[in-house]
Amino acid sequence: MTEASPHNEDFAEHESTYRGFINGSIALCFISLYVLIALCSVGFADTLPRLMAFAGVIIGTIVILIDWRSGSKVWPLSLGFLVVYGLITAINVS
Repeated sequence: MTEASPHNEDFAEHESTYRGFINGSIALCFISLYVLIALCSVGFADTLPRLMAFAGVIIGTIVILIDWRSGSKVWPLSLGFLVVYGLITAINVS
């Protein structure tokens, strides 16, 4: 029977678990931001607020899944669509 020591542990598995946790946390933050923008759209917009909010959250979730599957550390599609969706909502609100 082997004893637990730093030399016997599988660090590759620990790193993969850590990266999965970090990626999940980033995805959850992006989803929260999409929902926040959608709530602003429903609360303050005059033109098609519910349709725009629903479409933004659905498209945002799809974009997040694409970024997650691509393995990119920067999340460019999610960040880009978040900025565009926020600007469209801001223009619609004002």
